[in-house]
Amino acid sequence: MAERVIRQVVDDIDGTDITDGGGETVEFSVRGVAYRIDLSAQNLAKFDKALTPYVKAAEKVSGEERPRKASRRRKGGGKTQSRTPLSSIRAWANENGYTVSTRGRIPAEVVEAYEAAEKG
Repeated sequence: MAERVIRQVVDDIDGTDITDGGGETVEFSVRGVAYRIDLSAQNLAKFDKALTPYVKAAEKVSGEERPRKASRRRKGGGKTQSRTPLSSIRAWANENGYTVSTRGRIPAEVVEAYEAAEKG
């Protein structure tokens, strides 16, 4: 027994059939979310026309050059934090009206205020 599988591509905007060479699957991303859409030649032209001013003004980014999410840690080069034990800074901050968490990074302004108070 023979089986024939027919793959039919349909324009995702208007539902028209896309015949060979009559359209394209377009991949794009916006704000870190990747999308894929099948477009007929007519809707592909509209899509390209709509994006033209943004593409002309934008900087092309590819592969590893793409910006990462904010959770990426910085490597060196930044200002180092005080060598004072963080528990001492937290205790001082709480006694002097600053709100700091019991864990995690202490805001630079709090560390600077602590250091200024210790010198003063």
